[in-house]
Amino acid sequence: MSQDVRYPSLKPVKAIIFTHSHGDHTGGTAAFLGHERPQIWAHENFGSEARPLVAGGVSFQNVRGARQAGFGLPPEERINNGIAPVRYPKRGGSAFASDGETKPTHFLEGDRQTIEVAGIELELVSSPGETNDQLFVWYPASRVLFAGDNFYRSFPNLYAIRGTPSRSVRLWAESLGKLAEHHAAALVGGHTDPVLGASEVAQVVNDYRDAVLFIHDKTVEGMNKGLTPDELVEYVQLPVRLASKDYLQPFYGHPEWGVRSVFSGYFGWFDGNPTNLFRLSPKSEAERVVKLAGGADRLLKAANDALAADDSQWAAQLADYLLAIDKNDSEARRIKADALTKLARNMINATARNYCLTVAHELREGTKSR
Repeated sequence: MSQDVRYPSLKPVKAIIFTHSHGDHTGGTAAFLGHERPQIWAHENFGSEARPLVAGGVSFQNVRGARQAGFGLPPEERINNGIAPVRYPKRGGSAFASDGETKPTHFLEGDRQTIEVAGIELELVSSPGETNDQLFVWYPASRVLFAGDNFYRSFPNLYAIRGTPSRSVRLWAESLGKLAEHHAAALVGGHTDPVLGASEVAQVVNDYRDAVLFIHDKTVEGMNKGLTPDELVEYVQLPVRLASKDYLQPFYGHPEWGVRSVFSGYFGWFDGNPTNLFRLSPKSEAERVVKLAGGADRLLKAANDALAADDSQWAAQLADYLLAIDKNDSEARRIKADALTKLARNMINATARNYCLTVAHELREGTKSR
């Protein structure tokens, strides 16, 4: 049998290590299964992110996930799949690993464990962050860290807009501290190019940890002052020394989403303002806003004026009032779709851009429209 030029070796795969249970890190496993079944290692909490959603019968995160990834966008609009390049044909399936022949056979139990595979010594280290079942791999012979999705060249996704159980920002920072302790010569993230050189790795990992810890600590500081989430996103601003780093730009995650996630993780949905304990329904509030504006025609004109002035966020919010009264209002749908499209043009965050453009298409096509 001739060697397939796509692969450097025909030697059997002895072990596969899942850094976490997201499908983009597990879905290709079957391609590496030969006649001899390899060990498949994972964290003992493997699959813990999906488990409560499945148990509760929650499924709409799949719709939101498709919006976030831009799966429904035409090729000219789907520039990036977050921190992964766009590939066609489009990948389908769940965001999580499934059971069956690729189910893990061995588990990391506890904080860390040294294993030997084909004469190679590796250390698996528990590192909750983007998921609670995250682990990283330390290869001491070459001083290489395989960080999973706790690191990639973007501000980390402390909250996923597709919807996910709470990610502990504090534990994520602690896990980055564990990475820093190894003084690695190379850092391989779950996505994007590796970081090479001990000094460069130290700088990047420490900056990354500092950014995540800052979001946590500054948010908690503001919470203890009684600030609401909307106030906190103005209060918590990354220091310039961190915000200016190319590997901390909000290409995938965003600091504002991290701030809101910290608040909700500790305090839940109530922002502390008693006005919001029993809010008017969106339709009831919208009816009052329309009356205040002098009628639906005037509110519609205000939304159109905002759109023409490139005040696109305000245009979208005004359109939402009209859609709360009549979700089939074609002019309001057009305004919101155009506003979201304009907003997306200036977004460097891939998931936000994909989400806005997808909902804009849905509004124009008369399908899902939230």
